[in-house]
Amino acid sequence: MRSVEAIAEEIVAREGGYVNDPDDPGGATNFGVTIGTLARLGMDLDGDGRITPEDVRRLTKAQAREIFVKHYFHRPGIGQLPRPLQASVFDMYVNSGAHAVKILQRLLNDMGQRISVDGGIGPQTVEAAEIAFGSAPGHLGDAYGIARRNYYYALADRRPASRKYARRRDGGKGGWIIRAEEFISPRYRLTDAEHKRRVAAWG
Repeated sequence: MRSVEAIAEEIVAREGGYVNDPDDPGGATNFGVTIGTLARLGMDLDGDGRITPEDVRRLTKAQAREIFVKHYFHRPGIGQLPRPLQASVFDMYVNSGAHAVKILQRLLNDMGQRISVDGGIGPQTVEAAEIAFGSAPGHLGDAYGIARRNYYYALADRRPASRKYARRRDGGKGGWIIRAEEFISPRYRLTDAEHKRRVAAWG
């Protein structure tokens, strides 16, 4: 498996630079780090006593990587999960916080485990993930990636303003779907036609 630092580097590259999209509930973001994260961590990068979009602009790639490794991998305990899950759950945690773990917990329940869906990686979640991995070692990573892709589609179903993240203007796969499918084996990725059928109801 790639190192945590290498995965964080890939996440930074995937996230891109500064954006402040009014349709994004996260607000101003740089390299995937939101203004809310900077506020939570007290990172006043311009020293004016406030956390503003200007602080987000000043964030460096190195700072973003450090934040991801410390606060989005080690702190939630992603390293306790089976290795085939770690990169995808880490990437999803950067993108959606504790929803990344809730997706996993729902999947584990669907696979016959009985654990709480609370977004926290505790002993029960770790044990359930190990059991699921033991029973389907070649499939758990794909199953999580597919569940993650389904989460994005469902989110866009409910929130029209988010559909541009799941579907490009030309009807092709948007960034959310492409991102999820990077962690899914090619045979389980949707064809362009399958994707277009999935989003056809959006108009």
